[in-house]
Amino acid sequence: MEHEDIKAALDGFRGTVLSRVGDIELQVKGLGKQFTEIEKKAGRPMLGRDGEMSADKAEYKKAFNDYLRKGDARGIESLQQKAMQTNSDPDGGYLIEAEMDAVIDRIAPTVSAMYRLARNVTISTQKWEKLMKTAGMQMRRVANGATGGETTEPKFAQIQIEVFPSEVEPWVHNETLQDAFIDLEADLGAEAGIAFAEGAGAEFITGNGVGKAMGILSYPIVANASYAWGKVGYVVSGKSGAFASVAPADKLINLTTAIKPQYRAGASFLMNDATLAVCRQMKDGSGQYYLWQSDATRPFGGTLLGFPVEIDNNMPDMSAGSYSVAFGNFERGYAIVNRKGSTLIRDNVTSKGITKFNFRRRFGGGIYNFEAIRLLRMATS
Repeated sequence: MEHEDIKAALDGFRGTVLSRVGDIELQVKGLGKQFTEIEKKAGRPMLGRDGEMSADKAEYKKAFNDYLRKGDARGIESLQQKAMQTNSDPDGGYLIEAEMDAVIDRIAPTVSAMYRLARNVTISTQKWEKLMKTAGMQMRRVANGATGGETTEPKFAQIQIEVFPSEVEPWVHNETLQDAFIDLEADLGAEAGIAFAEGAGAEFITGNGVGKAMGILSYPIVANASYAWGKVGYVVSGKSGAFASVAPADKLINLTTAIKPQYRAGASFLMNDATLAVCRQMKDGSGQYYLWQSDATRPFGGTLLGFPVEIDNNMPDMSAGSYSVAFGNFERGYAIVNRKGSTLIRDNVTSKGITKFNFRRRFGGGIYNFEAIRLLRMATS
């Protein structure tokens, strides 16, 4: 009897185990199907929220490619009418595909340090307006039982940065348009992006604001002791066209303390490669250690006096009276304003054998907080 009880118990245990194993196999098979579906979806281009390719997006991409290669605008016209697009350029052109516009924005920061450092604003109007409070209320002491009266009212300054049209026009041989293996969309986007970035980068430093961005070196520049709102303050290097012969880094320290402490968090130096070469050779008072410190976590990889150094070769070389080094919190001081949307006009009529692609976009730039940026003048006064 005891033997039969043991056998029955073993049989029951075996059945339980087999049942559990069966359940596990079903679960594994279910997981396998789920992973298969995930892999399929991961391999699909242009995924939508449900993992499927957006039909509208795919249709627009095909129509846009037909327009680039063949000049066939029927598909893109019908799609824009269907979407009720009203933000095309008034001079003509079609709103370029979102991925192509993104290429332009991705490339620009690698060319212009200011493009990456500054505040970037996107608008749908002609200008960006901002109120800056230049002075707040002041506290006063009041005697017991006395009437204090009114305190000083706050002061405001209105900043306006206008956007202006710009264009680049890469062209392609008509035979090239027939070569399907060339990623025409990516190539044209890259060419346009680099051209826009180079032109914009120069304006952000030296632009005069007439039909273009206003650069940081184009505002009224005064000695920091005479600084007033609307002007950019400077400190001197101690020698004409160069750093001081003795303790040259002391003048850089003066530059870093020329802005208020609230702006130093996030501040950086801005200079070109030639000026950086001089700064990297500066040593401490004993002449043993370089003041430049490598930092692998930074895009460029170094700091000076504890602040990161950004390279923008639009900054001028050192010469008598030049402003070759800027220091500040550029995100809190300078704004780059982009009007939403870029347009493209295809022209295969003007010149035989080639097709021109006219890209247009509107942007501007300017200082919106004059307290956040200071300059180093290569001079004694």
